[in-house]
Amino acid sequence: MARTQGSRAEITGPLVRDAALRLFARHGYAAVSMRQIAAAVGVQAGALYAYTPDKQALLADLLREHMELLLAAWSDTPAEPPLVRLERFVRFHIAYSLDHSDSVFLSYMELRNLSSENRALIGSLRRRYEDDLTGILQAGAASGAMRLADPRLAAMALIAMLTGVINWFREDGRLDRAALADHYWALARGAVGAG
Repeated sequence: MARTQGSRAEITGPLVRDAALRLFARHGYAAVSMRQIAAAVGVQAGALYAYTPDKQALLADLLREHMELLLAAWSDTPAEPPLVRLERFVRFHIAYSLDHSDSVFLSYMELRNLSSENRALIGSLRRRYEDDLTGILQAGAASGAMRLADPRLAAMALIAMLTGVINWFREDGRLDRAALADHYWALARGAVGAG
C-alpha cells in the first residue's frame, strides 16, 4: 500500500507509534481507532497499514519495545550487597517509570487486550525483569539482610508499589524526584524487613 504523498517512512513510522502510545494511554486501547491514530499523525487511515499490520500488532510492538528498552536500561550487579542492589532497583524503577509514564501505564493496563500469543511474549519479557528483583530479594533473605517469607510475592508487591507513582506524581508537586525516591527507598526497606 502506498504512503501518503510527502510522507517518509523513517519519520512517519515513529509518529504512528508515538500517536498510538499517547492515544492508547489516554483513552484506552479499545476506545482508539486506527482512524484516530491516522488523524493524530496527519495521514489517511489506510496509510497506517504501511507501518503496522493492524491495531493488535501495534499494541504488541509498543509493549515489546517498552520491555526491551527497560531490560536494556536496567543492569543488576550481583557482586554488590543485596540492600545496595535493592536500592539501585528502587531508584531505577521510579526514575524509568516517570520518564516513560505512558509506556509503563500501557504495559500494565493493556495486557488484557493482547492476543494470547502476544501476551505470552510480553509476559516472558516481564518475568525477566521481575526475576531480577526476585533474585535480589532471595539474596537478601539468604544473607539475613532482609526478612522475607516469599521473595517472589514481595517482588511483585514492590514493583506494583513503585509503578504506582505514575498515577499521582507531578513534577510541580510537593516532592521532587529525589525526595520521592528517598521516601520509596525507605518504604521498600521496611517492606523487605530491612528496617
